Amino acid sequence: MPDRPTRLDSSRDVVVTGIALRSALGDLESTWTRLLAGETALRSRSLFAEIPARPLALVDKMPISVLDLLDRVLADLNDSLDATFDGQSCGISIGSSRSMQRAWEDWLQTQSLEARLPWLMTLPHTPALHVAKSIGSRAAVFAPMAACATGLWSIARGFLAIRDETCDRVVTGSVEAPISPLTIATFDRMGALSPDACRPFDRARSGMALGEGAALLLLEARSAAERGGAKILGRLAGAAMTADAHHISAPDPDISAARMAIEQCLSRSGWTAESVDYIHLHGTGTRLNDRREAELVQALFPQGVAVSSTKGATGHTVGASGAIGAALCLRAIGAQVVPPCVGTQDLEFELDLVREARSQRVARTLCFSFGFGGQNVVLALERGG
Repeated sequence: MPDRPTRLDSSRDVVVTGIALRSALGDLESTWTRLLAGETALRSRSLFAEIPARPLALVDKMPISVLDLLDRVLADLNDSLDATFDGQSCGISIGSSRSMQRAWEDWLQTQSLEARLPWLMTLPHTPALHVAKSIGSRAAVFAPMAACATGLWSIARGFLAIRDETCDRVVTGSVEAPISPLTIATFDRMGALSPDACRPFDRARSGMALGEGAALLLLEARSAAERGGAKILGRLAGAAMTADAHHISAPDPDISAARMAIEQCLSRSGWTAESVDYIHLHGTGTRLNDRREAELVQALFPQGVAVSSTKGATGHTVGASGAIGAALCLRAIGAQVVPPCVGTQDLEFELDLVREARSQRVARTLCFSFGFGGQNVVLALERGG
């Protein structure tokens, strides 16, 4: 996403007119209410005989399928698709890091002929195509995949599709149902999973904890939203993506590429660091990620800014985490409340980390996501007025 200030200045304003979310804490309002109360959905569970118990955040009592989860959040968004909906001009940008992986794992367990037939629809782009078919979209369909940065990349792609007049509307976001033997075993083998809890930025943090979740946003050109009389919930001011080009999983100790993503996002939004009211951090609870994020905030926002990560409450929803973070940023703007960083007790870094819900001015927010392979994505969201 190179800098193109002339084109962006002349492009259309992009606003948010619909938000839907499902996490292990519930739908959007339940998640928000329980998050502000400092609740966590993480529970120690042993779901697979060959894998020891780990803290997990599940939507139901047992792991959900990715398409069932997507259908639930899409049903919540349907109220935003009013009578003026036109499938010809509504694009789709929905990503997933794990996507249909669990379906393949289930097939490997059974390997029956009957089970093979549906797997034609288990390719990584299936969630995006599923939504396109569900709502009758015949415009552009995008299925980004950028590991844990997938959600913000998906939203950024939808943002650009409206800005360059590919679409008037885009249903965008991400979905993840990562609770499977392979996913748990992989992260565990890497030493990334906590044995007991997720404590972002805590001195005693011991890793991340997986969770299920999905979030969808309805983006529109402001002109289209105003014609349809839609309620504007926020505005996308800018986005930026960079890559570390360093390692398959570990972040680059040299924070220059991640710093560049933040600086580009601020520049494209026409913001200064001092104008940001709140940052939703990636905040995984791992040793390396949290230290690097703290360095980034300290370097670029020396004046201090309210920050938090919500993964201690919802679990790390992998590819869906950025979309959930963006939805919660918009909810914070609507409520003028910063959500807390649940689970953190002994803060290691000099940050204005919000540990209890805080009422304050929230007009401009940044959302950070960092994915394996050194993928850095930053999104700027602000009041829609």
